[in-house]
Amino acid sequence: MKLTASTVKSAKPSAKPYKLADGAGMYLLVHPSGAKYWRLKYRIAGKEKLLALGVYPEVSLAEARIRRDNARLLIRDGRDPGVAKQLQKKFLQNQNSETFEAVAREWFETKIADKSESYRVRTLRILEKDLFPKLGALAISDITSRQLLETLRVVEARTVDIAHRAKQSAGQVFRYAVATGRAERDIATDLSGALKSRTVKHSATILDPVEIGQLLRSIDAYSGSMVVRAALQLSPLLFVRPGELRTMQWDEIDWQKSRWQIPASKMKMREPHVVPLANQSAEILKALRPLTGQGAFVFPSARKGGRPLSDNGVRTALRSLGYTNELITPHGFRAMARTLLDEELGFRIDYIEHQLAHAVKDPLGRAYNRTKHLDERIKMMQGWADYLDQLRRGR
Repeated sequence: MKLTASTVKSAKPSAKPYKLADGAGMYLLVHPSGAKYWRLKYRIAGKEKLLALGVYPEVSLAEARIRRDNARLLIRDGRDPGVAKQLQKKFLQNQNSETFEAVAREWFETKIADKSESYRVRTLRILEKDLFPKLGALAISDITSRQLLETLRVVEARTVDIAHRAKQSAGQVFRYAVATGRAERDIATDLSGALKSRTVKHSATILDPVEIGQLLRSIDAYSGSMVVRAALQLSPLLFVRPGELRTMQWDEIDWQKSRWQIPASKMKMREPHVVPLANQSAEILKALRPLTGQGAFVFPSARKGGRPLSDNGVRTALRSLGYTNELITPHGFRAMARTLLDEELGFRIDYIEHQLAHAVKDPLGRAYNRTKHLDERIKMMQGWADYLDQLRRGR
């Protein structure tokens, strides 16, 4: 006797599982927990097998019968519906693994794992906010350059710079898809010149010696935490990138040679870098050591244990001293040193560029190693620190 919708709905659990037959091999399996499963018993190539047709009530009696009839059509043609179901599942999994979002997340975990935290956060934000909403569910091999451009136009209307970054990230994802056999080409290359040009913004800085002296005196008078004051004081002395300074670790400092040896993983150019410590820099670090030396980071976060000072730690401190982003940014200390070391103190440009960790190459196009001109750079860093002391004293 065939089942009815009301019979299925009212079937109560018992101490042991039991079956309610509907005919043609299909039955409802009722578990002691109350769960109800549709099953189809069939034979193929002389072997008895069982096929899951779904779970009630997600799959109704009528839908279960349709699934049973479709399975029996396959059996009639000599095809195993269980195998067909597995192949369909695998096909769908392969399809899902080839969407733009799936490939992008795989690329992110594979290729961006060794990048800085700030770069990872920024890149993931662009993917999730700007690219996935329009392109995420599409098969990456089917996306056209027109679709990508339309997506980027939406971002461009908000900010041109982020649109260019989104285009760059998309291009990296497409190239990864090509390398892994899931796309034919990088369609982002078709959009060269399609976006508005970026406005180049140089980091605001102070170049007047008198004003620099006032800035240094303001930093020394900073009334916040000793950790932030030390980071402020070292910003002009070391003129490294803000992210490199805030993630400085105690085990990177060679006290005997008075050097800070930054590993390649923290550097923009992915090359290790040596920062000679002038006497003034070493004294600041020695004074801070009793306070934070028990941990890994020289400038630990006051709010998050085991984390370094936040991205905005030094920037916020400068603002509290009255120095807005229009006057100077943490990155502006690099421009300050680059200009004054050349124009006021007369150091060679290649020494300065090496100390800024810029990509400096020899006449044959080879990158100089991290210790190139190190003796001269040691003298330059001490000369720079002494010059800043003179400005601080108003000379």
